[in-house]
Amino acid sequence: MTLEELMNAPAPASAWVLERDCQETGLDPQDIRDEMLRRIGEMRASIERGLKSDARSITGMVGWNAKGLWEARDALNSPLLRRVQAYAMAVNEENARMGRIVAAPTAGSAGTIPGALIGVADHLGIGDEKLVDPMILAAGVGKAISKRMFISGAAGGCQAEIGSSAAMAAAAIVELLGGTPRAAVHAASLALMNTIGLVCDPVGGYVEVPCVSRNAFFAVHAVSAAQMALAQLESFIPPDEVLGAMASVGRMMPAALRETAEGGLAQTPTGLAVTARMEGRDDQHSEEGDLPGGMIELPMV
Repeated sequence: MTLEELMNAPAPASAWVLERDCQETGLDPQDIRDEMLRRIGEMRASIERGLKSDARSITGMVGWNAKGLWEARDALNSPLLRRVQAYAMAVNEENARMGRIVAAPTAGSAGTIPGALIGVADHLGIGDEKLVDPMILAAGVGKAISKRMFISGAAGGCQAEIGSSAAMAAAAIVELLGGTPRAAVHAASLALMNTIGLVCDPVGGYVEVPCVSRNAFFAVHAVSAAQMALAQLESFIPPDEVLGAMASVGRMMPAALRETAEGGLAQTPTGLAVTARMEGRDDQHSEEGDLPGGMIELPMV
């Protein structure tokens, strides 16, 4: 399956994806739909838990962001923006607390699709049953991406994880709102092309900083791409060529910028101090008082 094939599929695109999947797997369509609805329920449950909890992750770097944003005054008077961001962070903070989440397509990018798709649906009063077809399309977009490039930060940088999840979410939103297969694929392409080059630089090697806030930003990114595509804006570079470009950049990206914590934010003075404290060792960056509030010292095992 390619993005071009998906773009030229008869509407709705999700039906074409479902038919292809059933042909490949031999599974019953209704079983797939039932399983997708169950996963949407798991996504919603992780959102609800995350919005209510301010329990810190084991490192202490995250845990209070989603609840804090959700309960704060909406200074911009932009309920959709706040909802999408808070939902996305809720899921990723649940992941950081070792809670149950749905990897979509990875754990590090698990908040983007529920943040964007469920956030838009809740904003518009659309029930979960109506999200099944858009989620099937999102899965199809993810499969097409995985055939051409990486979907892990270790292999291709964060562009591969968060870019893929943003593309999947953007396409799903377009289908949810009645867009064509062409518009859905161009939404995915717009999301991808504006993510190219993003590095993976988790502090201490944990999927917490900058991952939690990054999911919030790219959930909004997905909504923006969907809005543009629904207005018939298209990616100037054909979608499959965008995938090829992203894959090429991923191969050129040095190992230090691919989830090794050897570059980017992980190598800032604070990032190094956090890493040293988590590893239970002393070095020039880990003097008393130089860690963010709430950081805990992990015991040596």
